[in-house]
Order: sequence, then structure tokens, then C-alpha cells
Amino acid sequence: MLYTTYQTKRHTNKKVENQVKTYITYNKGRDWRLLQAPTTDLAGNPIHCVLPFCSLHLQLQMSENPYLSGSISTKSSAPGVIVATGNIGSELSYSNVAMFISSDAGNNWRQICEEEHNVWFLDKGGALVAVKQPTVPTRHLWISFDEGRQWTRHSFSAMPLFVDGVLVEAGAENQIMTFFGHFSHRSEWQLIKIDYKSIFTRRCTEGDYQTWHLHNQGEPCIMGQKQIYMKRRPGNYCMVGWDNSRILSAEPCICRAHDFECDYGFERRGDGNCLPAFWFNPSTLSQSCSQGQNYLNSTGYRKVVANNCTKGVKEMYTARKQQCPNRPPRGLVLTTHDDKLTANMGSNVTFLVRLEEGDSMRTNIQLDFGDGTAVSYSNLSWTQEGIRHVYRSAGIFRVTVQAENSLGFDTSSLYLHVTCPVEHIQLLAPYVVIKNKEVNLTAVVWPSHFRTLTYFWWLGNNTEPIITLDSSVSHTFSTEGMVTITVQVSSGDSILQDTRSIAIQEFFKSLLLSFSPNLDEANPDIPEWRQDVGRVIKKAVLQVSGNLFYPSCHSLSFPEILVNALNQISVEFELKPGSRVIVYITQLTLAPLVDSIPRHSSSAMLMLLSVVFLGLAVFLIYKFKRKIPWINIYAEVNHEKEQEMISTVGQNDTTPKITLSEFSTQKELREKEQEARAKRE
Repeated sequence: MLYTTYQTKRHTNKKVENQVKTYITYNKGRDWRLLQAPTTDLAGNPIHCVLPFCSLHLQLQMSENPYLSGSISTKSSAPGVIVATGNIGSELSYSNVAMFISSDAGNNWRQICEEEHNVWFLDKGGALVAVKQPTVPTRHLWISFDEGRQWTRHSFSAMPLFVDGVLVEAGAENQIMTFFGHFSHRSEWQLIKIDYKSIFTRRCTEGDYQTWHLHNQGEPCIMGQKQIYMKRRPGNYCMVGWDNSRILSAEPCICRAHDFECDYGFERRGDGNCLPAFWFNPSTLSQSCSQGQNYLNSTGYRKVVANNCTKGVKEMYTARKQQCPNRPPRGLVLTTHDDKLTANMGSNVTFLVRLEEGDSMRTNIQLDFGDGTAVSYSNLSWTQEGIRHVYRSAGIFRVTVQAENSLGFDTSSLYLHVTCPVEHIQLLAPYVVIKNKEVNLTAVVWPSHFRTLTYFWWLGNNTEPIITLDSSVSHTFSTEGMVTITVQVSSGDSILQDTRSIAIQEFFKSLLLSFSPNLDEANPDIPEWRQDVGRVIKKAVLQVSGNLFYPSCHSLSFPEILVNALNQISVEFELKPGSRVIVYITQLTLAPLVDSIPRHSSSAMLMLLSVVFLGLAVFLIYKFKRKIPWINIYAEVNHEKEQEMISTVGQNDTTPKITLSEFSTQKELREKEQEARAKRE
């Protein structure tokens, strides 16, 4: 849309039935109509153009160059004069265009040029000057003193000039017009100044002016008033010199229906009446409408902005003042200030509470953040700036708000996902598991999260991971051998992972060990130290047994070799110079075969036996009296199956039978330790 002379009329191009047409309004968009085309062309030939099938269409682009007039131009000092580029036909077209002018604010139009020109207003609108578009070089300009009815040609340059712009300098005593352009695309800029004062014969007197009535097809009431202007008579060659196009009088009109438009939420129907739109409930009141106050109940109409009409139907269409009723809260809405349902732990989260219906000043608001904290407000006005809260832990929280007054209540809620970056992940898994028996795998993350992370479990050679929201998963391995397990945790845009290798065996035994007291005295209680000591213990065991895995057909089975070495105090290591630690056997537990019935006894089937991190496990559990999570898991599996293991092993003759009576007492251990020291000395 384009504002023209007095902001009482506008032009716009609308697309109707796939055709772009130009419309004009005189009451800020309440009513629109097509432009009546001129009745004759420049040669005086009649133009047959009948509304609504044919009309005048204007190009309404304003010039980006401030020194060119653009396709449409008007000036407040020239009342009612509009100059524009356009065409006549059924729709807007950019071919066969011409220049048109209106002297009565768009009611009637005349053709003034057959080609596009830039048009400027001289002498406060007392004269018009036209120059061809910059794409065509010219030496001439055209001036009109009668609003485009007659034009006189004047030369301003000895050579054709591409006119890139014209500056008309303002001022009552200054009649200077400056042309700037170039003779060719390679030439320098040219400036040509013209003093057009000589084209006027005298200054205008009172008799050179006339009154002009603003109207809309003969209707004098425009925007609720009758306006009469003073403007120079067309054809007088006198100089205005100052702005004399003032409003002579403005008389208010009686209000009529066309002075009112549809109010918010209402739309005009075919019969011309304003009725509620399908999405609007006219009975809905503002939440700020408190009991004892008044509000304006819309009739569906409102006076057009800046309309100055009085009386008439004004009272009929004006909103009526009514008292605010007491209502229960309805339409309670809870959101965050950025409409996001995620937040970072430790950051401020701002909640917004909105109530569509109800007395906001007499409605109590209670907001539960879902993390054990809640707030309460006596009325909704206290929450206008938002309610801030900081979450100190990660998780998914259900945030609930309740609005309540003496007539009822309403609730609303949302789920907020609070996250924090994962800094570390550790996979907890036993080092040895039994084939075809379920094992528990656990991922420990820091900081801790509860069902807010996604875990990807890669088990063995599986090409697809197991995806869970829990930090643990149970799995059964069906084949023997070494298996690599990797767990990945996804947190935001980062992924962390940890990997462990475990041995899958059909049968294995474990020994629980004790150590001489000097080891516990040197314990600094740090994980790295315990891991180092565990590796030393493992190395000491390997020096005695030679291997951690033996076939079942070996002449002297691995448990017997290790038990004999431990009983003979042959397993020891140096903790520091002058301080050696002796490893004792504490207890023996036997893990069962999955199927203890001997099969294929004549074949050379191998049964791998392993010691589950022998020194480190017992060292941490029994001597240091401190636990590691993976040891707990492993211990629980063995304790639950202890009775089953003992009874099952008893059925296999190839398995050595070791009873608790074979283990040394504490007194015997001390004696053996003294004997070992005496031998070394």
C-alpha cells in the first residue's frame, strides 16, 4: 500500500482471480474500489474501458534513488495531484505503459505521456517538470503549469545527457534545479544547474488561487470531515514562492456506517455486517479485568483510526462499558520464555504463566518446579516478568502450575529436560563370565544422570547396538572366547565411550586371597595404587603357575598348582625395599559347568580355566575393606549360585575335590610366615 497526499486515500495492488489490479480507498482500507480509466487518450480518441472488466492500473514502486521520482509521485503542497506510471486493461501490465495524472485525489485520471518519465514538482507544486528515464539520453525537459494539460519543451544541455537524477532545491527565494548525469557510460559526471525563475512572469496574488474540495466520487465527507483547500489556479504563470496550499476549512461530519470498520476478532460478511470470526470468542474477557472494574464490550465495530465524525450512529457502534464479573480461571498456559523444553543444569529457567480467562488480581498462582521446590503468588500480576528457577540436578522434571480462586481452579504442566555435560564414563563388567548365563553390564557416568541419557551397547561382533535409557543391561553370551564390549553415552552433541574385554568360559574357578598386614598399612586409598598392586599380584601368580589358563586334561590341574604354591608360601612380592608381602589362600569357591555330564570324553576338547583378577579382587575386598562396583556384581553372581556350584562340581570326577579343611588356620599362616622369613635369613 502507498500513502498519497493526505493519508486519507491509499492505492494498493491486489491479486484477484490471478490478476493484479489497482484499488483505492478513502477510509483507511474499510472500502476499496477500482480506478476509473481516462475517457480519452492523448490524441483525444475515446477509450472504451468499462468497470469492473477494465480499469486503470498503476505501478506503485517507490524509487530507491532519492533523486528520481519513481513510478508514482505526489506532494502535500500540490493538493489532489498524483502522477503515476500505469496501463489500461483488465490487469496490471508492464508493457504498453504510459504516464497518467489525477488532479482530484484519484477520482479522475488523464493521460499525459506515452512513455515513462520522471516527474518533479517545482515551485511548491505550482509547476511540473518531466524528464525521460535515465536509460535514454536527452537534451530537453518539459514543464507544465496546468497540472499536465499542456507541456512546453526547454533545452538544458547542448549534448544528450543520461540524467541520473535531479535535485530541486527548496526555499521561497531559491528556484534552482540541478541535473547530474553523464554523456556516455565512459564519461565523467556532469552537473548542470538551472535557474527556472525566469519562466514565471510574476508572483501569484490572491486572485490566482481557488478553493478545492476533497471528495470521493462526489462524497465530501472524507474520514469524518469536509476539507476545503486553497490551491493555485491551473494555467497561471505566476510564482507561488511559499506553501499556500493550506486547509481552508475542516468541518466534522455526522457519523455513518462507512466511518466504522470491523473490530478485532470480527469480520465483515456478505450482508455488510461484522460478525465474530470462527477463531474468536467475543465472551472472552481480558485477565486484567478484575471484579469491581469496568471493561468495554465490543459491538463488533470500531471507528476508523483518525476519523473525525461525530454523533450519528456513533453510539450504536461504539463499545459499551460493562462491569467485570467474577469468573473462575480458565485457559491457564505454562511456557518457558524461549518456548524450549530443555535447559542446562545450573542455569536460570524463566517460566511464563498466562491466563486467558479469570480475575488475575484475585487468583492465586502455585508453581511446582518438579524438583521438590514450589512457589506461590497471591495474584497473577506478580508473575508478569516471569518466574525464575535454577535446577541443581539433571533429569526430566514435570513442572505444574495451578490457578485458583473462590469459583474454581485450572492447571497446566510441561516436562522440562535438564541436562549437564557428561565428563566421564566407566563400564563395569566381570572379567570372566559363564557361557549361556546372563551377566549384568553397568555404565557409571559422572555427573550422575537418571534416564536423561541414551546408551549404546556394542556387544562382541554385533553390527547393531542395543539402545537403552537405563545405565545397565543384561546379556547372555553363547560362545566361548574373548569378547569386546563398548558402551557409548550420548549427551547433547557429545558422545563418550568406554571399552572392556571379558572372557567367556564354560567353566571357571576362583580363589579368594589374603595378604600379610604390611600391605594394608601402605595403602594410600587411591584407585591408581590399587590397580598397580593388582598388576603386581597377577605377575607374582603367573611366576608360580606359569599361566592363567590350563586345559582340563593337564597332568596337574591349575587349582592344585596354585593352592600348593599358596600353602607353601611361595607367592610373594616386594612392596618396597625391605618390605615383602606374602599372599595366602583364604577360601576356594567352585563355579559349575553349564552341563556337567561328560560328553565326547575321547576327544581333545579343551576347558579353559581362569582366575578372576586374583590378587586385586581379594586385596580390595578382604584386606582393604573397600569395594569396587564390578567386584560387587561378580560376588553377587557367585554367592547366589554357591550351593549349586558345590553340588554340581561333585558330579565330575575329573575335578579335584578340595574341602575347607585343607585351608590353613590363621595360627598356621603366621607360623608359615615365620618359617619363610627364617629360611630367607
